[in-house]
Amino acid sequence: MTVEIDDVALQALLLPFADGLLPWPEASGAPGAGPGRVLFLRARDGWPLHQRPLPGLVCEQGFKPQVDALRRSGLAVVEPDAPADDARYPLVLLLPPRQRDEARALYAQAVARCAPGGRVVAALANDEGAKSGEADLRALAGPVGSLSKHKCRVFWTAPLADQVDPALAAQWARLDAPRPILGGRFTSRPGVFAWDRIDPASALLAAHLPADLAGRAADLGAGYGYLAAELLERCPRIASLDLYEAEHRALELARANLATHAGTRPIGFHWHDVTAGIDSAYDVIVTNPPFHAHGRHERPDLGRRFIAVAAQALAPGGRLWLVANRHLPYESALDANFGSVRTVAQQGGFKVVEAVKAARPAARTTGARR
Repeated sequence: MTVEIDDVALQALLLPFADGLLPWPEASGAPGAGPGRVLFLRARDGWPLHQRPLPGLVCEQGFKPQVDALRRSGLAVVEPDAPADDARYPLVLLLPPRQRDEARALYAQAVARCAPGGRVVAALANDEGAKSGEADLRALAGPVGSLSKHKCRVFWTAPLADQVDPALAAQWARLDAPRPILGGRFTSRPGVFAWDRIDPASALLAAHLPADLAGRAADLGAGYGYLAAELLERCPRIASLDLYEAEHRALELARANLATHAGTRPIGFHWHDVTAGIDSAYDVIVTNPPFHAHGRHERPDLGRRFIAVAAQALAPGGRLWLVANRHLPYESALDANFGSVRTVAQQGGFKVVEAVKAARPAARTTGARR
C-alpha cells in the first residue's frame, strides 16, 4: 500500500550534497570498503534518492514496508538478519527515530561504522527533535555543520578522527538494548511501540477477549507480543497463532516473549507488511492496527487496510477483534467487509469492535453500536 507523503527529512538529508557543501564519495572497490561507499541507516525510499546518481549507496532498514519500497526502487538493501557488516564507510547517512534513547544508540552505531576521516550526516524534522538531535551528535562527535530547510535540519560531523567521545559512544550504544519490563513478564527495548508499558488500547482489547475464541488465530501488528500472550492465556481453545509484525526489532522481542508458550501450540512469527495482504486462512484475528507511518501524519488508511486484509484472511464465520481510537473512521470499512459488526466497549478514548465474516453473502447485517 503506497500513500505519497512528502518525506521532508529525506529531502533535507541530501541537500548538502545537492548544494555542493559536502562531497559524495566516489565508488570504489578498495579492500575494506564493504559492499558500497555510503551506508544509509534507517533508510527510507523517496524521490530525493533518485534525482541523481548516488554510487555505492547501501541501505539498512528493519521496517518491512520500507525494505520492500527500497528494493522496488532498485536500491541495495541489507536486512536485519544479514551477517554482521564489519566494513567502515567514508559516509554514513541516517534518519534518526523520534525516541531519544534509540536515536542516541543509532548515532553511536553510525560513528562506529564510519571510516577514519569519514562523516556522519543526519536529518530530522524540526518538530521531531532536530535541535536535540544536532546537540546529541555534537556531544558525541565534536563540532557539526548544519543547514535548515523544509522545516528540517540536516547536520554533519567534521571528518572523524579522535574527536569522538569513546565513553559516551559506549554508553549510548547500550541505550536501546533489550531489557525486562513490567516486572520481568516481557522483554522490550526503546523505539518499539509502547516499549516500556502496556498500551492502554491493547489492554482494553485483551480485557474483552472472550474465552470461547477458538481455532487458528493471527495477531496483525503484534508489536513485542503483549496482545498475543494475552490471547493465548485467556483463550485456551486457540489451536495455533501467527504473529505478523513489520518492525523486525519488535518481532524478535515477540519471539522471546512468547517462548514459554511455544511448547503449548504452534506459533509462527512473520516479518511482514500486513497491508500487502496475507495468504493463510484464520478463524480468529486480533489487531490494534497502526495509524501512523513515520512522522506525525495520521494514517487511517492503514487501519482500513488492516480491516480489509483481516476480512480476506478469515474463514466464513471467522471473528475479528479490533481496538482503535474512537475518532478513527473505520466503520464503513468494517460494514463493507463483514457480515455483522458490534461495538463491544468504549473507554478512555478507545473502542473495541467484534466483526464476524458472513457465512454467505446474503447473511450480512450490521449490529447496533453504542
